[in-house]
Amino acid sequence: MAGTELERYKKLIEIERDLASTLELDALLNRIIFAAKEITDSAAASILLYDPVEKQLFFHAATNMDPLLKGISVPMDSIAGWIFTHKSTLKIDDVKNDSRHFGAVTEKMKMVTRNLIGVPLISKGDVIGVLEVINREEGNYTTVDTDMLEALGVQAAIAIINSRLFHQSDHISEFVHELRTPLASIGTATYLLSRPGISEDKAKSILANISHEIKRLNDLATSFLELARLQSGRARYVMTRFDIEAVIDSSIQTLLINAEENKITLKKDVALHHAMVVGDKDKMTQVLINLISNAIKYNRENGEVIVRYGQDDERWWLEVEDNGFGIPKDVVPNLFQKFYRVKGMDNKVTGTGLGLSICKEIVIAHNGIIDVESVLDTGTRIRCNFPNH
Repeated sequence: MAGTELERYKKLIEIERDLASTLELDALLNRIIFAAKEITDSAAASILLYDPVEKQLFFHAATNMDPLLKGISVPMDSIAGWIFTHKSTLKIDDVKNDSRHFGAVTEKMKMVTRNLIGVPLISKGDVIGVLEVINREEGNYTTVDTDMLEALGVQAAIAIINSRLFHQSDHISEFVHELRTPLASIGTATYLLSRPGISEDKAKSILANISHEIKRLNDLATSFLELARLQSGRARYVMTRFDIEAVIDSSIQTLLINAEENKITLKKDVALHHAMVVGDKDKMTQVLINLISNAIKYNRENGEVIVRYGQDDERWWLEVEDNGFGIPKDVVPNLFQKFYRVKGMDNKVTGTGLGLSICKEIVIAHNGIIDVESVLDTGTRIRCNFPNH
């Protein structure tokens, strides 16, 4: 049980202090839902966040989250949609008889929803999502339960916005820093082109350099925006059950021409053909393409890249191995830092320094772990481990 009213309010104060110091979004959302479950004595709790681009509410976290629930959209004529649209709290004692109940979610959760409270998450007048608790352990929800959840909702909205702003400001300062080099290069090239008496060959060389730097800026902006969406929680994950071997095949096919141009052989090694796994198929493809592309870039002529899939009772994994230049052991821990480039290779290989950061965010969102093993002058292996569902 949640305890006496005074004990519950003391607990709420402790929780609010904890939320204020949490800036990593996934960790923050998990703390909010488990706090909501505890202070209202509920069986489960969940957070839905609003995507202003798609104009939809999406599940982002739940105390009993089925992997297939993450990223599922909830119609705006549902209970959560009503709470969002009306910016109002709802307490419902008999959910099954409410026409707004969206049954697809509870079916996937394998739970029958008896009663619930839902509160809007409001920051500076704008609703950013909905916090819900379902199935009070004993009886129906009380006025105190509603007051507690509303108080938590206020602090939760502030904490979510603060997390997003923190990451945005952090990203912007880093991004501006990274812009300076290509912009300086373009500025110098433009000045040289304006000088009288420049030869045609020299002008062509300078124009090629400008074109290269513009492409670099475009790649940097695209990767930066993708990473910002992933870290802010605005990226949508559509979790399905799919054939992982088909994803490996399509990723290899996408990069086949690139590999042939670099005289690299691409191979696959799968322990089980046509194995079905749970995840976001498009984002898993993105991870594989990033990893294979890196393995091609940092490889020797006539080298090879092997993509592996394996599984056991508890987990499944993807692995990309190359026999290229390798990475010094002391810099391996830095590989997932934003904009990090291995010294000595940054002038030989083009890139944004964001690919592995993007991979890590996607793997973590799948409750997975990504790690690197590398031996200098021998090669590198990157493995992504995921839990079986």
